[in-house]
Amino acid sequence: MKVTQQLHDLGQSLWLDNITRGLLTSGTLGRYISEFSVTGLTSNPTIFEHAIKEADFYDDAIRQKALAGKTGEALFFELALEDLTEAADLFRPVHDATDGADGWVSLEVSPLLADDTAATIKAAVQLHAQAQRPNLFIKIPGTPEGIAAIEETIFAGVPVNVTLLFSREHYIAAAEAYMRGIERRIAAGLDAKVASVASLFISRWDVAIQDQVPDALRNRLGIAIAIAKRTYKAYCDLLASKRWQKLADAGARPQRLLWASTGTKDPDASDTLYLEALAAPDTINTIPEKTLLAFAEHGKVKGALPTDGGDAEALLAEFTQAGVDNAALAADLQRKGTASFARSWRDLLDRIASKIEVLTKARQT
Repeated sequence: MKVTQQLHDLGQSLWLDNITRGLLTSGTLGRYISEFSVTGLTSNPTIFEHAIKEADFYDDAIRQKALAGKTGEALFFELALEDLTEAADLFRPVHDATDGADGWVSLEVSPLLADDTAATIKAAVQLHAQAQRPNLFIKIPGTPEGIAAIEETIFAGVPVNVTLLFSREHYIAAAEAYMRGIERRIAAGLDAKVASVASLFISRWDVAIQDQVPDALRNRLGIAIAIAKRTYKAYCDLLASKRWQKLADAGARPQRLLWASTGTKDPDASDTLYLEALAAPDTINTIPEKTLLAFAEHGKVKGALPTDGGDAEALLAEFTQAGVDNAALAADLQRKGTASFARSWRDLLDRIASKIEVLTKARQT
């Protein structure tokens, strides 16, 4: 049995952290679905910017949309939704077979709205309506402003992928926003079944502290795995709580925990480190293409994360003694992540504008 199938049988979904038009037109995504048990995907501005820069798959579409008067964000969202709706259709059989638990794709609201709760809510509702696909998540950052938007967006019936979470406390805030939204829907007589995932970013933790701690603590499954274990315990505890059971009895589906940023960034660490360390039932791991291929080739399923947190607290205590302030670092990582997404978004819009200029000149000659 393929190792990717073993992970699937353990109860963890593998989602691809990539989307390009070439991935679709070449049949590669379809092959990953059939051969590697890939059951969903995520996207972000950097992925789209690189895809537009490095290939000509988008040239015709950009040219036609520009001729129709589209520019900037409006052009991009049309472009992205063409890819993501096609991908959503590929995953639709999985979505239907799992009663909506799996088979999702994700589209991010503009990162430039990160500090604007009302604008984020409006954009989320509009984008989901524009997609016209039941298995498309709208990504909203789990920042303080984003938490308020998540509750309102869930209440509006829009599925949400909460992104940029870096700690147990970030996850709990996102989970409570999700539950408040569902509770309000129940109180209003609305359907309790609105899907969500909560995305905890992993590898950035180990990158952030690699020069701050003794060698004995580096890559010893690191602080990132300890944070993940601590968060997984909170996730399991929440699903066993009376509050959640009441919502489940009303028809609500769990907000699944998703491990994000799980490509290994340290060249001295295993390229399958975070996949092997984070196997856990009822979770999702979204991974870069090269990590998927590496795991399929030589990865191993070594068991599941402990539901009680295992050695997480003891390991985190060692990092604290080494001078790492977990709460402060989580807040800093979220701020930097938000700023990074905004930079990537501006780069994406600049790339589209540059492409329009090049294509327009080529058409005139």
